Amino acid sequence: MGTDGETSASTPAFKDVVIDATDGQRMADFWAAAIGLEARPNGTGGDAALNGSRPVHTVWVNQVPEPRTVKQRVHLDLLTSDIEELIKLGASVSTRYERWTVMLDPEGGEFCAFAREPARLPDYRMYELVVDSADPESICRWWGERFDLEPRHDADDPWWWLEGGSLPWPWVFNPVPEPKTVKNRLHWDVWGRTEDYLAAGAALLRGRDDEISWDVLSDPEGNEFCVFAR
Repeated sequence: MGTDGETSASTPAFKDVVIDATDGQRMADFWAAAIGLEARPNGTGGDAALNGSRPVHTVWVNQVPEPRTVKQRVHLDLLTSDIEELIKLGASVSTRYERWTVMLDPEGGEFCAFAREPARLPDYRMYELVVDSADPESICRWWGERFDLEPRHDADDPWWWLEGGSLPWPWVFNPVPEPKTVKNRLHWDVWGRTEDYLAAGAALLRGRDDEISWDVLSDPEGNEFCVFAR
């Protein structure tokens, strides 16, 4: 499988990430600076596109009316040379661990920051995409089958992950005891044919219509994602 535009029209592949925000401009400015992307308005209403050197690095910020109410089941892990720099951008510290720091973005959404020496810090600083999961092995294998990737697991750790192929970074599935209760404020877009995802066990939430040119689906654990045709 190739990356970005190198796959065939029907090949499932990762496309990009989408973040819901009540203040689209503020969140676009924060995430662009934190990840190392360039923020550009996307139409009217506060939506924005954060662009990098590759299309697969794109992050869309969608302005929505509903505020964050519960812990996010999907979050980003970032690399940084200094936690204080993220605080200056508008983030706050939630919990410090030995290897990483759990932080909150300007709207209270969780993300994790991993400190690196400045000389080791890349321009594009997204490190991982993390999904809380009731059964991390099962959902990791489901997405691995979609993208033709072998699930990975360390016997000493509870999480499972995918990497390589169309993914620009590792995709981690982490076990949690609590069930999903609300729409995820962060979701991902994929390339491929909707019927293939449905045949594999996804559910259709909203089909293409006069307002959108993509299909909205949920995976077997209820995580929303959007399917685009090439």
